[in-house]
Formats: sequence, structure tokens, C-alpha cells
Amino acid sequence: MEIFKHQRELILSEFYANNWVWDNQNKSSDVHLSNDKKSAYFYTDPVDLSTGTAGVRGNKALNDGEHYWEIVFLEPPCGTSVMMGVGTKNATLQTNNYKYVNLIGIDQESWGLSYKGRIYHNGESWKYCDPIYDEGTVIGCHLNTYLGTLTFYRNGVNMGVAFYDRRLQQRQLYPLVSSTASETELGIGRSYCRHISLREKCCSIIRNNLSCNDMVDTLPLPNIVKSQIKMA
Repeated sequence: MEIFKHQRELILSEFYANNWVWDNQNKSSDVHLSNDKKSAYFYTDPVDLSTGTAGVRGNKALNDGEHYWEIVFLEPPCGTSVMMGVGTKNATLQTNNYKYVNLIGIDQESWGLSYKGRIYHNGESWKYCDPIYDEGTVIGCHLNTYLGTLTFYRNGVNMGVAFYDRRLQQRQLYPLVSSTASETELGIGRSYCRHISLREKCCSIIRNNLSCNDMVDTLPLPNIVKSQIKMA
């Protein structure tokens, strides 16, 4: 799978705060939440250690527009899988019977990034970035529901578009995290969203109907609009 480079820099000053937390009603029973529901703790029982894979989703759907949120590794990740990403309301949030899997992306209902540097969707995976081992690492997730893209950032550095998928354009998507490892701790960092302007939507539609950027210069449009179309 090709890893696309993100064409438009993320300017957070254009976004506004979008405060959501982990959903106590949509999680594995092996995930426990902090009082403010901004931190998720996996397999915390000191006797019964991990028995599979556990997940939790955010309590607010990521509706039309652009969304940026951060997942913070409160402890160094370890084990078979620790993941973050997005999914529909039908995304799987639990496996038992000692099934240690990459849960986010196990089927077509979710798209995820593993701490081992691979991305997953519909049961398939591709190399995406270097592994993530350090406590305190911040993974930014940027979902553009109009373009259908999901991009990840590592400590503020853009790692390129991980997924370009029309199904990411649907309105009912939720942030997800999952883990197979005992005592995994994941927190929510900053969270923002932005509505896409009508001009941006028009430029994107034009760009998606052209076979290459070179064709933009032939359009009877002002140069400033042509430049925006090339960046769409």
C-alpha cells in the first residue's frame, strides 16, 4: 500500500477545541477509565493478567470536517499490540480466550496504527513508521472526513497520510485505542476540529476529477484558485 504524503500543513490555529472523553458504555470490561475519562488503563488486575485484546472508543462521533487529537503513551508500550485509530460504531472492542491481535483494523470497520509501526485495515497491514517505544510519546491523529484521509503525527512531526479511503468520509467515526498488554496506560492529549469551507470543498472536488496536477493550469480560473486546487 502506498503511503501518501500529506499535502496541506495542519494549522491548529484554524481549529477549535473539541472536548471528548473515553466512553464508559462502549469499551471492553478489561479497560478502566480515570475519573475524568481522559485516561484508559488496560488489564489492571494484578492476578488475572491479559486474557486477550481490549479496546475503548470515544464518546463523541467525529462528524463532517477535520479532526485532530492526540494519544499520549503514559507508560512505554509493550506486548503484541498497542494501537490507536478510528472506527465505526460496529468496530470490535474485545477479544477473549487469549486472542492477542491487532484489534483496530482487524476488519473493514476500523483503521489503526500499531506501536510497532504498522498500519492495519480490513485484516491487512503495511509498514508505516519506526516503532514507538518511549513513555511520553504523543501520537497525533488527523482525520479529514471530506478527503477521506487519516494522517498520524509523532511528537508533532507529520508522518504522511496513512489511509486514503472513501469510507473515512462517513460521519459516524470514533477515536479508538486498544491493547493486549497488562498495565498499558493511554491518555487523551489535545483535541480539535474544524469545519471545511465551501471553497475548500469545491477545490477538492475539482482536484479529484482531474487525472493530474498539470491539468489545473489549463483551467479558466484565477491563479490563486489554481494553487488551492493543487493543494486540495
